[in-house]
Amino acid sequence: MNSNQHFQQLLAAAAAEPEPQRLLFVFAGAELPDNATPEQEARFRSGKGGALGPLMCVDKAPRDLSDFKALVSEAERAGPPWSVVFAASLSGQAGRPPDKARIDLALETMVQAVRDGRIGGFAAYGTDGDFLEIA
Repeated sequence: MNSNQHFQQLLAAAAAEPEPQRLLFVFAGAELPDNATPEQEARFRSGKGGALGPLMCVDKAPRDLSDFKALVSEAERAGPPWSVVFAASLSGQAGRPPDKARIDLALETMVQAVRDGRIGGFAAYGTDGDFLEIA
């Protein structure tokens, strides 16, 4: 599977759901963890190690994204450089997409999950669109 195929499958699956979906994205970058040891600090300064910290988040309707490049282009215009984007889907009800309050709560929950390292339930992609298997 090439780097964009997994993301295309995500878009197609969300579009095929019987209820309207919103795709949720949390962009993260490496940061030095609190109370880092001198060894961790040295590794971080050399470009290795660190912890993933959320930088920005957004929700999109599946039809609003043509491919991963469109997401990357928008992210580059909107915020700081990032290393990983985490993705999830939020379903609407009764033929309506989720309302703003549900979306905001879901994004807040997702951001906190990334902060806490609880990322197993999200799809993850590198800056080039490669699907990342993060355990």
